[in-house]
Amino acid sequence: MNIGQAADLSGLPVKTIRYYEEIGLLVADRQANGYRDYGDRHVHLLRFLARARGLGFTVEECRSLLSLYQDRSRASADVRGLAKEKLTHIDRKIAELESMRTTLADLVEACHGDDRPDCPILDDLAGEGVGKRG
Repeated sequence: MNIGQAADLSGLPVKTIRYYEEIGLLVADRQANGYRDYGDRHVHLLRFLARARGLGFTVEECRSLLSLYQDRSRASADVRGLAKEKLTHIDRKIAELESMRTTLADLVEACHGDDRPDCPILDDLAGEGVGKRG
């Protein structure tokens, strides 16, 4: 199948598939005329990559996961270790987002939202306001 068909079946854009080939995550077969030729195995790997990326794994982490996936003598502890690292990273990001949300909610609450020019939100962004953490 051609790259467009592989894109349709995998749910990834053609541009992403080309990028994955460029960086060596995927190697397409080639027809006699030089055109890329994808099979079910390629679509499966593309779906694998799409799912891993959807869970927040970086391209390099996906490279490691693909390597582990293709290594039938792998230790599941290695896969678990990568997933635990990603989970820790996600938890840290969630904490950062919750902190950002709390700060922004406090600023919105402090703002009168009327026709007056004073604005606690802008004051805070300028380092002068109620939400200033010090």
